[in-house]
Amino acid sequence: MSYQAEYIWIDGTEPTPLMRCKTRIVNSGKEPKTWGFDGSSTNQAPGENSDCVLEPVFVCPDPIRNGDNVLVLCDVLLPDGSPHATNTRAACAAAAEEYADQEPMFGIEQEYTFMQNGRPLGWPEVGYPAPQGPYYCGVGGGKMVGRDIIEAHTIACLNAGLSIEGTNAEVMMAQWEFQIGVLPAPRIADEIWMGRWLLYRIAEDFDVDVTLAAKPVPGDWNGAGAHTNFSTIATRESYDAIITACEALGKDPLKHVKNYGVGIEDRLTGAHETAHWNTFYYGSSDRGASVRIPWAVEKAKKGWLEDRRPNANMDPYVVTRLMIETCCGALAEPKKLAVAVSA
Repeated sequence: MSYQAEYIWIDGTEPTPLMRCKTRIVNSGKEPKTWGFDGSSTNQAPGENSDCVLEPVFVCPDPIRNGDNVLVLCDVLLPDGSPHATNTRAACAAAAEEYADQEPMFGIEQEYTFMQNGRPLGWPEVGYPAPQGPYYCGVGGGKMVGRDIIEAHTIACLNAGLSIEGTNAEVMMAQWEFQIGVLPAPRIADEIWMGRWLLYRIAEDFDVDVTLAAKPVPGDWNGAGAHTNFSTIATRESYDAIITACEALGKDPLKHVKNYGVGIEDRLTGAHETAHWNTFYYGSSDRGASVRIPWAVEKAKKGWLEDRRPNANMDPYVVTRLMIETCCGALAEPKKLAVAVSA
């Protein structure tokens, strides 16, 4: 019996790409193959030369349709087989391969905000809800809006086989988070994108929109981030390696910040548990730092670091690539120096 394969890709919309999808019927016993789409309708090609290629890179069970149906995350390629200009996965995969000997691993905390009728879900038509305070990891009453959606999303992620680690309500009313990890790149980014797609799709059934906007509501309300946890063989064995990685991230912080998502200046203001976007510092247990060293890591003197700067709308392929290049590049320097001295 034939089954449905939902092909999913990231388009060329600026400044923040959208997710696209379409269904292909595949004969039983066959794997999803290379397909294509009209790039002129997704901001990825001109009308007179509109063919773009979909190359499957990550396939998982479809938890919405169930049965033998699957979800198929795809790379976007040009007809000659080269990566499309909007394809950021290719460079991420190359960086991961270059530093594979260091075994870089990631865990990403994806925040998001539910919206309905142009305002956050559950907010009054006029004015604001009660101030922030009771919503973070809260329970009970009308303040915890959207829980039915996050429960459905969590089950869907589990049934899809994604490496979801948990969920929680965030600081602003209608804001939630799910965590994916611990995985290498580009797999971590593949699963974040798939988790996002499932969230968008499930929210449809509740007549609710999902936004990854960095600052969905101006004023004294928390923004939405995607805190990115990172480790290597060296950091998992040595606190000195963690400090080396933190120092490396601080050498050219704007290189990262400008690639960490649209609207980052609105979110990284120095308030609401953020460091200002044009400063950099790291610290233990400091949620106002650019990079936080968790208390458990400080105590064990080994483990991982948390880059708190990425926005909720960041491209996980770009963020993980930059962290690999910067941190693994720095951690490789002592080894290169030792080789040079011994030679």
